[in-house]
Amino acid sequence: MKALSALIAAAALFGGVQLFHGGSSESAADKVAPSNSYRLVANGDEAACAVSRGAEISDGLSLLTVAPKCRRLLPGIEQAKFWHQQNDGSVAFSANGVDPIVTFAAADGEGYESYAPATPLLSLAAAGDSESGD
Repeated sequence: MKALSALIAAAALFGGVQLFHGGSSESAADKVAPSNSYRLVANGDEAACAVSRGAEISDGLSLLTVAPKCRRLLPGIEQAKFWHQQNDGSVAFSANGVDPIVTFAAADGEGYESYAPATPLLSLAAAGDSESGD
């Protein structure tokens, strides 16, 4: 029910912006809503894979889909099932919604950089910000 209400609100926002901006091709949702598709990159683009944030299941906790090939970047990360957006802006991936496998801090600009574990250094950017690394 909560997801349906959010979907209706987003559709209303999109329609209202289209009405006031004369139906321009760039949607307000693209400007306001965070991306749900990300590119996870290790050590300066040596390897990359796809990560997708799914539906929010509680405050700050969303479902997460990690491509199986992400294991090459950080063994065990493919087991992550939850995206936890923390109050300080950091993001943690976990298998159980509590114990982090990897934790990211907001990076300069848009995206995130890992800080735990310390190695390998991982960056997480919206998939539209660069080419896909599936």
